[in-house]
Parts: sequence; structure tokens; C-alpha cells
Amino acid sequence: MTVRVAICDGPLTETARIQTTGDDGAVVVFEGIVRRLEEGRPISGLTYEVYSPMAENLLQELAQSLIRDFGVTTVVVEHSRGFVPVGQCSFRLVVSGWHRQEVFRASQWFVDRLKEDVPIWKKPVPEDTTADEAG
Repeated sequence: MTVRVAICDGPLTETARIQTTGDDGAVVVFEGIVRRLEEGRPISGLTYEVYSPMAENLLQELAQSLIRDFGVTTVVVEHSRGFVPVGQCSFRLVVSGWHRQEVFRASQWFVDRLKEDVPIWKKPVPEDTTADEAG
């Protein structure tokens, strides 16, 4: 069983690689991409503020819950901190396990819990604002 959690500065560029076991039959990779519109308004990107110690601990706990409660074998979680431009990846979840059903269910559960429980906040940066101006 493997769990990796990382908070990274800026957009996530490289796809997470995992070493599957000979028992794994499914791998789900979910990437959250910054959309061009936020609440109907054009943006240049999102700035993510992270309360790091608590966020990392909660992400670790949620990942361990996937292994314990859903029977998956590997969980890799990466989330951006700071500015992420439109079209770039700000969140990545990789889950592997024996069967697709539990891997898909586990992935959906994780994303729902992340949005509800983890202290990571996004702030839209208006289209005519640069990343430096956004702070």
C-alpha cells in the first residue's frame, strides 16, 4: 500500500507515475484543470491559498481512508499552491486497485471530501490581471 501527498508551487506539470502491483487491475488518474470562466466571468487563472500543515495532514488522512475503506492499493495526491493559469493542472489524484468499481468510487469520494474538508481556497484572477498583480 502506497500513499504520497504533495503540495506544489504553481501548476502541476508532470503526470504522476505509480508502480502498480501485479494485483492491480485499474488505475484512475483525475486532473483538475483551471477553466477559462469562473462564475461566468473570464479569468487568467486561479490563485490557491493553502493552510499547509493542516491541509497536508487531512490529505494524508483522506488517502489512508481510501486504502482502509475502499480497498485500493495506491493513492497519489498533488495540489497546487499559488497561481495556476487557465488550461493548467491544479489538482491530481491517482488511485489504483483491484477493480475499477472501487477505484472510481474511491476517487469520487476523495474529491468530494477534499472540496468539503481541506483548507485550500481558490481566488479567481480576472482576465486583465497578471499573476504578479494578483499576488
